[in-house]
Amino acid sequence: MTTPSESSSSTDRTRTATAALDALLQPFNRSDAPGLVVGVARDGQTLYRRAFGLASIEHGVINTPRTRMRIGSTSKHFAALATLLLAQDGKLSLDDPLRQHLPELPLLGAGPTLRQLMNHTSGWRCHIDLSFIAHGAAIQPRGSALALLARQSELNFESGSRMIYSNGGYHLLTQVIERVSGVGYEEFLTQRILAPLGMHDTASLPSDLDVHAGVASLYLPRPDGGWRHGIFPSEELRGEGAIVSTADDMLRWLAHLRGAGQRLVGSDESWSQMMTPGVLSSGTATGYGLGLMRHHYRGVEVLHHAGGVVGGTAQMLTLPSLRLDLVLMTNGAPVAPIALGFRIVDALLGDALAEPVEERVAATVRPALLGRRYHAPLTGLVIGFSDAAGKLGLSWLNSQPVPLRDAAGGLRLGVEDLPIGPIEIALPQGPDAQPPATLTVKEGGHPHHFMALPDAAPAVSELAAQLVGVYRVPDLDASARLDLEGGALYLRILGSGGRHTLRLEALSSEVLAWCSADPLLSAVVRGVLNVERADGRVVGLRLDTVRTRHLRLVREEGQP
Repeated sequence: MTTPSESSSSTDRTRTATAALDALLQPFNRSDAPGLVVGVARDGQTLYRRAFGLASIEHGVINTPRTRMRIGSTSKHFAALATLLLAQDGKLSLDDPLRQHLPELPLLGAGPTLRQLMNHTSGWRCHIDLSFIAHGAAIQPRGSALALLARQSELNFESGSRMIYSNGGYHLLTQVIERVSGVGYEEFLTQRILAPLGMHDTASLPSDLDVHAGVASLYLPRPDGGWRHGIFPSEELRGEGAIVSTADDMLRWLAHLRGAGQRLVGSDESWSQMMTPGVLSSGTATGYGLGLMRHHYRGVEVLHHAGGVVGGTAQMLTLPSLRLDLVLMTNGAPVAPIALGFRIVDALLGDALAEPVEERVAATVRPALLGRRYHAPLTGLVIGFSDAAGKLGLSWLNSQPVPLRDAAGGLRLGVEDLPIGPIEIALPQGPDAQPPATLTVKEGGHPHHFMALPDAAPAVSELAAQLVGVYRVPDLDASARLDLEGGALYLRILGSGGRHTLRLEALSSEVLAWCSADPLLSAVVRGVLNVERADGRVVGLRLDTVRTRHLRLVREEGQP
């Protein structure tokens, strides 16, 4: 029985939490812009449940705590649990080879297992990344994702050796769930997970083009201060990121996730598997389980997964030892969901956490590294160092820079920072150390040997004379043309479902960086090209991104 003093103390904690979070979230309390929904619970009791901004700008409809929003890749551990339920039923094993259930797929290497799809160590490429490269933001029809994944002629890496986050792995997992269960994925999810848990406002919705009650519209900012609708460029989002939910449903889900011995869905053994990080062939633990990240924050263990769609983001996290659960979902508010989630944790717990907030490495600590780029000739990887809001940032394959962490003997990034790796960089010690000519960087425990790229790139006209021409991209069912226009190089890719222009930047005679020429995609669709030569002639290019390795562009016969 709760005593009056306990009840008063609980009320005081709730008021304090509410005031702290209201102050933190006040910038999003707007009547002319999209917003977000936030829910926080402790011991299963709601501490905070508020919404900000508009669910529909054009109709002036506000977000409420019951507004349904997309949670993007936070959906992945729902698909993982669905697979684990089928394993409990004896209908599959997590260590089954993928082709046992999808025999129409090509045999690539030894072939990945279902478990490797779930912890992103399969090596199978990401169909969303491939589609962006080939088609830009053009919306792809149902069936195109599986067809694209089945076209791949190689894996990103040998299964089990590395981790690269892959939506494609979860799309394939969805196909397995359907074939083994005999029902549609969305129906299986509802019958076996959502309905038993009373998550009646949660559903898996494959397309943003379909209209559903109570779902917030998604928005992207325009340069002129206006807004445009965010629509995911596929009509078949599935286990990789299709769920819409509410703050109440997601808090119910998190309480269930933590409830060992009291769960209505899934055995404790299944949930334990989902929370256990994968281990690579190098012996390195990734920090990623089956659709869930697991690591420490300020001395406390955290389980979480973020998500992003076009025009929306989400973060779901729990601190199991403190029984604190949090969910936030946005429909266009300018929010970095992972960072905001941890700021909410800080605002609620303050000095109760054992360690201070970790400071990333300041850009001033190693100033000589700023602006330096390195190339690994054997693998084609390119890294670069730059100032990321005052911190020393690492750009991996021309991605946006991510602030680095200090580590013994160098620097590092965890899987929670960049969805590959983890990354460890050996560096000379001391702030006055000059940038080395070579670097050793471990990716998932496997070393890459990098060499400094030249300060001055070759003349564009000189490089154009070697590279301009027509190329085939077999794994994309696409063609491409590289041209020189207005003193700049462009690669135009024509896929079966759209087209896309990449703007190129020469880093050396053998390496080019690129980004999408579409302003909506340029910040996220980026990578590098490595030139392939035979007998002194350019015979092709290899395209790499954070999620795609060694995609071949074959030069057509008769080109210079």
